Amino acid sequence: MRDLDLTTLRLLVAVCEQQNMARVAEQSHIAASAISKRIAQLESNLGVRLLVRTRRGAQPTAAGLALVEHARTILFAAERIETDITAFAGGIKGNVRILATPSAIAESLLEDISSFMREPLNSQIKVDIEECLTSELLRNMREGSSAIGVCWNHSDLGELQQLPYRKDRLALAVHRDHPLAACESLRYEDTLDYEHVGMRPDSAVVIMLQRAAAQIGRPVRYRVLVSNFDAAFRVVAANLAVGVIPFEISTLYASASQVKMIPLEDEWAQREFSICFRELEGLSVPARRLVEHLASHGSL
Repeated sequence: MRDLDLTTLRLLVAVCEQQNMARVAEQSHIAASAISKRIAQLESNLGVRLLVRTRRGAQPTAAGLALVEHARTILFAAERIETDITAFAGGIKGNVRILATPSAIAESLLEDISSFMREPLNSQIKVDIEECLTSELLRNMREGSSAIGVCWNHSDLGELQQLPYRKDRLALAVHRDHPLAACESLRYEDTLDYEHVGMRPDSAVVIMLQRAAAQIGRPVRYRVLVSNFDAAFRVVAANLAVGVIPFEISTLYASASQVKMIPLEDEWAQREFSICFRELEGLSVPARRLVEHLASHGSL
């Protein structure tokens, strides 16, 4: 058997998928007769019929379907070879889209991405970052609209693969004049006598806090609802309410001088984040390099 021609395999896959040779010819900027000749030559080389013409268009035979499955694997491997090798010519180039939860962005993710882009080999890689809640992040990841996501690892990642990222600890933010300010640590149930500042009810941390309160058998009383950590700190700094906030971001806000962070003793207050993706080997070279860079901070 002669060597398989990648162009012919690519055209065969397209014809079998669309079942319309004329449409494939238009999209590929090649005459339909040329496609037909290529496939006919392939059939002659293999000694088997690959396509039959019907009223519904060009239909693959059983042999054609089998070849298409192999062809997809061959074409994928060929594309990866080209991408991996050409990426080293003049530095790796490409765009990477990453989705991340507000906690991940507010803590160390941006600094880690910045350090990645400062490496000479990555200087021509563009990283687009989009903030979204965990539920939206996982939906987009499963639909394939983004290559990489960073979220709390207690989320149901389902079929997505993951690598460990950074850790944080939830703490209670209180005004320094608040009755709880004298405490060095607290359990979550100790905070429920006081009014809280809350964030979006569909965020992962709020859902977790609601469940923790339900297990205790007590409600969470929200005095103020806000959309971000900066606003939450401002509410606490004004002594209007207390709030459960990641300890690691408290130093980022000017209002923290009026706020004391008290670690929560509950086991769930120690959180770990994950870098998630559909399949590591299926990522582009730039995306895979970014995942490996972020994963190198997994023990921090």
